Amino acid sequence: MTLMNRLVVLLGICAVSVGLDQGTKWYAAENLSRFEMTSYWGDLLRIGYAENTGAFLGLGSSMSDSAKFWIFVCAVGLILAALLGYIFKTKSQPKLGIISLSLIFSGGISNFYDRAVNNGAVIDFLNIGIGSLRTGIFNVADMAIMLGVFILLFVKPIEDKSA
Repeated sequence: MTLMNRLVVLLGICAVSVGLDQGTKWYAAENLSRFEMTSYWGDLLRIGYAENTGAFLGLGSSMSDSAKFWIFVCAVGLILAALLGYIFKTKSQPKLGIISLSLIFSGGISNFYDRAVNNGAVIDFLNIGIGSLRTGIFNVADMAIMLGVFILLFVKPIEDKSA
């Protein structure tokens, strides 16, 4: 895949993913009750505003503000920069691999932006499950990341034939 094609894929996925994520977070912040979930479809889906100051499923939310800054801003920023560099430099990823990496990057950058403008917190508002078997509260960026990781599990890297 050419560099231009990778750029087009990345920008297209980022535009859709970040746009949907930030739009739904804006809607959640403006219209949903704070920290109160409303149930839909026989309690399969719950929607309500929550702020996550930790990582996935709130991991690390009890850490000091300094530790959160170094991990969730500095380390995540470096990881996202490295992922962006990899997307543009790699020759071993087929188009589906670039798509999956772009989904991961777009979800990560949208949550990263959210942390920057929301005092270190990410807005979450979705929860699915049956009975007591439920997911954590998540957002559209989290779905993009998880979809990217899932797709990446099935991508076969391109073999380097020059060796």
